[in-house]
Amino acid sequence: MRRFCIAVLSSVLATGALSTSLFAEDKPKEPAKETPKEAPKPTQAELDAIAAVKKLGGSVLQVAQNDSRLDVAFHLADGKVGDDHVAAVKPLGNIIYSLNLRGTEVTDKSLEHIKDAKSLVRLHLERTKVTDAGLAQLAALQNLEYLNLYNTEITDAGLQSLAALKNLKRVYVWQTKVTEEGQAKFKAAAPTTQLIPDIALEKKRAELEAKRKAEAEVKAKEEEAKKKMEEEKKKAEEEAKKKEEEAKKKAEEEKKKAEEEKKKADEEAKKKEAEKK
Repeated sequence: MRRFCIAVLSSVLATGALSTSLFAEDKPKEPAKETPKEAPKPTQAELDAIAAVKKLGGSVLQVAQNDSRLDVAFHLADGKVGDDHVAAVKPLGNIIYSLNLRGTEVTDKSLEHIKDAKSLVRLHLERTKVTDAGLAQLAALQNLEYLNLYNTEITDAGLQSLAALKNLKRVYVWQTKVTEEGQAKFKAAAPTTQLIPDIALEKKRAELEAKRKAEAEVKAKEEEAKKKMEEEKKKAEEEAKKKEEEAKKKAEEEKKKAEEEKKKADEEAKKKEAEKK
């Protein structure tokens, strides 16, 4: 009997262990937590370049805490900023995200210094002295997404040299020498890139706006004419009503006067007849 009880107890314990094991297997395993990767540290050459940019009056900021790429800007630097300033940026080609040269004295020579900046995404060249020849040197910047050429001497030829940049999303060409024909050719070669302003689109918008304005003017004139006509009709009706009321009043007054005169005449006739008696 004792051996039988021990055997039963062993069987129950084994079954419980198996059940626990099965439930443990059914429970989903939590994914292992990944250790956040540290941003790669800049090389000594890059550190020296950052120091040089700052010494020249430029600004160097990290894009984000978890993004070690750099925003480099010279547009707020004191004094004139020229090609020599941009030369200091050249060693940062693998970690530069944005370069702002807005309103500086840089020329096509500056673009030679950044033509191999593979990590460059945003480039501000508005109100600078760059030309078509300089833009041709940007052909290797395959990560470039934003380019501002506002108020430069860029023409259709310079714009066309950017058509091979497949990641380019926006190009600002306001107050440049780019034509509608040049834009059409560029859009055919790079349909995913937005040109600002889009001359053909702006022209179409202007035509639609002119049409809308003309239709609004016609409608306003029609409404004004309709209003005037209604006012004249109302005025005519009021005048007619006034004349009718005046005529009615005059007729009533004349009737009353006639009745009074008749009454007076009747009274005088009665009086004379009474006097005869």
